[in-house]
Amino acid sequence: MPDFQYTARELSGREVSGVLTAVSEQEAVTNLATKALFPIKIGLAKTEAAKQKQVGKRVGAAHLATFFAQLGDLLHSGVPLLRSLEILERQTNKPALALVLQQVREDVAEGTRLAEALRSHPRVFGELAVSMVRAGEEGGFLEDVLKRIAQFTEQQEDLKGRVVGALAYPLFLMIVGGIVVTGLIMFMVPQFAPIFERLQEKGELPFATQLLMAVSTGLQKYWFWTLFPVAGGIWWIKKYTESEEGRVILDRARLNIPGAGPIFRSLAISRFCRILGTLLKNGVPILPSLRIAKDATGNRILSAAIAAAADNISAGKSLAKPLSTCGQFPVEVVEMISVGEEANNLEQVLLDIADGMERRTYRRLELFVRLLEPLLLLVLAVMVLFLVIALLMPVFQSAGALS
Repeated sequence: MPDFQYTARELSGREVSGVLTAVSEQEAVTNLATKALFPIKIGLAKTEAAKQKQVGKRVGAAHLATFFAQLGDLLHSGVPLLRSLEILERQTNKPALALVLQQVREDVAEGTRLAEALRSHPRVFGELAVSMVRAGEEGGFLEDVLKRIAQFTEQQEDLKGRVVGALAYPLFLMIVGGIVVTGLIMFMVPQFAPIFERLQEKGELPFATQLLMAVSTGLQKYWFWTLFPVAGGIWWIKKYTESEEGRVILDRARLNIPGAGPIFRSLAISRFCRILGTLLKNGVPILPSLRIAKDATGNRILSAAIAAAADNISAGKSLAKPLSTCGQFPVEVVEMISVGEEANNLEQVLLDIADGMERRTYRRLELFVRLLEPLLLLVLAVMVLFLVIALLMPVFQSAGALS
C-alpha cells in the first residue's frame, strides 16, 4: 500500500505532520479522522510519488523479452509463480519494471490471475501479450506461452532494428532534403518573384511555376499558423485511435495498406493459428479455444470474424466454412484447416500453418523494407526535380523568346 504524507491539526489547534500507509487518499483522511486529526494537506509521500512516476514509464522490449523468458524458465523448473515474480523483481536492473513487477506480485498474491494483473499495466504489457498469457493460463501451458511471447518480442525488436537500420540513411536524406527544399522555397524563390510576375501578366508563366509561387507565398505568410492545425490534428488522431471506434478503424486500415496490409494480416493469422493449435493440443475444447485465441490476433477485425465463426461452430458447423465466408482468411489457410478437420489432426495443421506463414511473412517483410529505401529516395528526387523544373522553365522560355 502507498505511503501518504500529511499535515493536520489537533483539537487543540496544534499543527502536526507525518506519514501513514493507506489504500487510497480517502482512506488516509478517514484514518486521520479516527485519531481526531483534521487534515490540512495530504498527498503521496515523496518516495511513493517517485515510485508512481517510475511505474508510468515504458519498459524496453529487450527487458520485457528477458522477463518473459526467465519467468517461463522458472515456472518450467517448478518454481511457484509468486516466488518467480519475487526473484525477477529483485534481479531486474530496470527500476520501472521492478516496481511494476512488485504490483503484479501483490495482485497475484491477493488472488488475481496473472493475465489480469498484467492487464492493469497497459503501458508496459501489450494487449497481445496479455491475451497470450490468458490463453496459457486457461490451457495449462503458461510456461510455453511465456517463452513464445519472449521469442515474439525478440523477433519484433530485431525486425524493428533492421527496419530502422535500413531506413536510417534514406530518412536522413529525406529530412535534410525536405529542410533544404523548404528553405529554397521560402527564401530563394521570392528572389525570382519580379521576373515571374512579369511573365504571369503576359500569361506566359508555366503552371508548375505558378504552383511553386503559391506554395512559397503561403509558407512565408502562414507558416506559423499551420503549426496549430497540424499539432491539433496529430493530437486528435492519437486520442481517437485510443478509443474503441478508432482502434477498429485503425485495424481495418492496417489490413488494407498496399504492400504492408498482407504482412499485418499474415502475422495476425499466424499468431491465431499457433495459439489455437496449442490450446487444442493441450485438450482445451474448440469453442473456449476460439474465444481465447481470437484475442491473440491483435486485430479487432480478425477477432470479430473469428468470433462469428465460433458462433457458427456452436450451431454444429465446421471451422473452415465460416472462416471462408468471412473473407478475412486466405484460401490456402482455409483449405488446410478443412483438411485438418477431416483428418482429425486440426491442432497439428494449425501449428504447421503458423510456422509456414511466419517464415513467408518475414521474408516478405524484408523485401518490403528493401523496396522502401529506393522509394523514399525517389520521392526526394521528385521533389528536387519539380523545384528545378519550376524555376528553370520560365528562364528557358524567356531565352527562347529573346533568341
